[in-house]
Amino acid sequence: MSIKFFLLWISCTCTLFADLEDHLRPIQNKSGSHSMRNIDFIYLINLDKRPEKYARCVEQLVPYSIEPYRFSAINGWELTLDTINDVGLKYAPWMPGGRWATCYLPENDGKPLDEPMHVPGRTYFYQTVAPGAIGCVLSHLSILQDAYDSGYETIWVMEDDIEIIRDPHILSELIDKLDTLIGKDGWDILFTDRDTKGQDGNYVPCLSYAIRPNYTPSNPLRFAEREEISPDFRRVGARYGSYSMILRRSGIEKILGFLKFHQIFLPYDMEYTLPPDICLYTVLDDVVSTQPQAPSDNGIPTYKK
Repeated sequence: MSIKFFLLWISCTCTLFADLEDHLRPIQNKSGSHSMRNIDFIYLINLDKRPEKYARCVEQLVPYSIEPYRFSAINGWELTLDTINDVGLKYAPWMPGGRWATCYLPENDGKPLDEPMHVPGRTYFYQTVAPGAIGCVLSHLSILQDAYDSGYETIWVMEDDIEIIRDPHILSELIDKLDTLIGKDGWDILFTDRDTKGQDGNYVPCLSYAIRPNYTPSNPLRFAEREEISPDFRRVGARYGSYSMILRRSGIEKILGFLKFHQIFLPYDMEYTLPPDICLYTVLDDVVSTQPQAPSDNGIPTYKK
């Protein structure tokens, strides 16, 4: 990289750091009991336009006396064009060009435009990433920022398409077991099911990663790693789904740091696997999973139908 391009990159990224944080949603009025043993705070992400999905989640959790804090999700379909272009990855001359990506331009009335990345300073996202998915990333980052600022050590983050498989209170015991196995500082994220599920209800494993123009993993083979470390847990290098995940403070810091530096480019479940040295584990016996065929507003705003 030439000195000229390096200085341009530093200038752009320093500006972008503030832009991304400026678009996170502060969380207020956190009164009430939103915790359980070994978990400092429980968040549930829900769009204001999806009260029926929130009601279904509450109906499942009430029998276990679990009351998550409802986070009013950032609706990507209501983001301004300026916001979308503030939070996304801006192409720089030192980045590889030619890879197809999606951009949102005023001259195209803010509609998604797919083109090879080539214009310095233009904001790009992974091809076909829609505003709904951008709002989802911002929602998760807002929660992580709140958890970090609040000093939490362990949080549980859910989305509103969860499916309770067995008593979620067993998660407190599973955290004890994982801490004993690998140490409290040995893991960053614990997923509450073994893998995400497709529309047919079958597991969909993730064995790779999505390419970013401004980041190359030092060990690309790590994403395919899957090792059962006990009858309860599996260590993984990557996985899909962000509907139910327990994060340690170390994981919160790694994800926030990575995305504040690199900016949003991918869907959230393709971003959280990328930070170097992030340690991901799943349970082997599902506790909280996802509801197959649950309506999603990430790709299109289906709530308008």
